[in-house]
Amino acid sequence: MTAEQTASAIKAILTEKKARDIEVIDLEEKTILADRFVIATGTSVTHIRTLAGDVEKNLKEQYQRQPEHIEGYNSGRWILMDYADVVVHLFHTEERDFYNLEKLWRSARV
Repeated sequence: MTAEQTASAIKAILTEKKARDIEVIDLEEKTILADRFVIATGTSVTHIRTLAGDVEKNLKEQYQRQPEHIEGYNSGRWILMDYADVVVHLFHTEERDFYNLEKLWRSARV
């Protein structure tokens, strides 16, 4: 499964679960961190944790993909899921506005 396919699958899961402002940023040839970032906003801590759980569950069941690392689950304000080639950022509105990853990576293709 390519990074593009993984990011598309994650975007579909997040869309179905009512995540807001979902963006996929193409980072190929821009950084060694990942090939894609998927960034989305949840409406509450509970919603953000549910989004993370659904992404993890669906990718494991449908594609046998598990994250190498998950950070931020306890606080639920910014959950990062590292799938090596794709990194998922699930934000609460305030954190997304503050860190503004889209602006940081604006030279990358969206």
